[in-house]
Amino acid sequence: MTFAHGPAMKSRFALAPLTNQQSNPDGTVSDDEFKWLTYRAKGGFALVMTCAAHVQRIGQGFSGQLGIFGDEHIPGLTRLAAEIKRNDSVAVVQLHHAGMRSPKDLIGQAPVAPSDDEGTGSRGLSTAEVEQLAEDFIAAALRAEHAGFDGVEIHGAHSYILCQFLTEGLNRRDDRYGGSPENRARLINDIIHGIRERCRPDFSVGLRLSPERFGLKLLEIRELARQILAEGAIDYLDLSLWDYAKLPVDEAYQNRTLMDWFTDLPRGDVRLGCAGKIMTPDDARACLQRGMDFVFLGRAAILHHDYPQRLAADPGFTHIATPVSADHLRAEGLGPAFVKYMQTWQGFVDEPESALA
Repeated sequence: MTFAHGPAMKSRFALAPLTNQQSNPDGTVSDDEFKWLTYRAKGGFALVMTCAAHVQRIGQGFSGQLGIFGDEHIPGLTRLAAEIKRNDSVAVVQLHHAGMRSPKDLIGQAPVAPSDDEGTGSRGLSTAEVEQLAEDFIAAALRAEHAGFDGVEIHGAHSYILCQFLTEGLNRRDDRYGGSPENRARLINDIIHGIRERCRPDFSVGLRLSPERFGLKLLEIRELARQILAEGAIDYLDLSLWDYAKLPVDEAYQNRTLMDWFTDLPRGDVRLGCAGKIMTPDDARACLQRGMDFVFLGRAAILHHDYPQRLAADPGFTHIATPVSADHLRAEGLGPAFVKYMQTWQGFVDEPESALA
């Protein structure tokens, strides 16, 4: 599958950007994170994406998170990109800022947000700070480019800071970044255009969006997606659906699935991908048959580092049943911190937390 910019994918399977809590405390790539990601490239995933990498120190959302806010991160990222690409996989960094979801005790100060938020103790950014935030996303993309990655994905989903700007209830600004849906989407568009203008011509740019939840309005996100697809400045739109087959939460729009609200949009040369409980080969086929260009695997990729290779060898391949043992996850390339994190996912690991320490 080709993109308008950057290398083609050898299949329709991408590794979803997954929190794994394995980075070093300073945000540099650890050996465990290197193994987790490169093992998926070796296993046949056509695109391997990192976990969310924060573009500002104060944008960290969880412990053990990958960083890309400083040049000190470039050496580890360079080693990672080279090994992913050596295995004929497209190497992508996901760019992220947690905004009001940054824990105060983790970042050492009050988190920031589009507007003051009493519930989280967040302070609203000034206009100059929003402009700096856009610049820091662009600078992070330039670091990814320098490190040898094929592209970046902008994380605009899951009520992290870019999603917070899209959400009317959280964004109560009266400058050019607030008010109308167009203004609330301005930050995302500024970042897209900045990366496209300042990175090399063959550098790919993706965008992840949540279609609903988090205070978002489905029709607003559909219209944003329509505009971005029509403009063609990105190479792919990644929809985080939670469940690819689900109906919208809003009963007024349950005449079709959430996915179907987006697959009918004209997309030109932009590709459309999705994530959300895609576990079996039939799940993946259903997504493609209903209009997706490719799929992002999360849990299935955790269970089998070589899922694409297994499916190529056996069209009837079925993933291992959960819960699985910690030993199975270790054999699939997860380090101790990641295995312990997976124990918090209900029904995924069969040992108690004490056994995973």
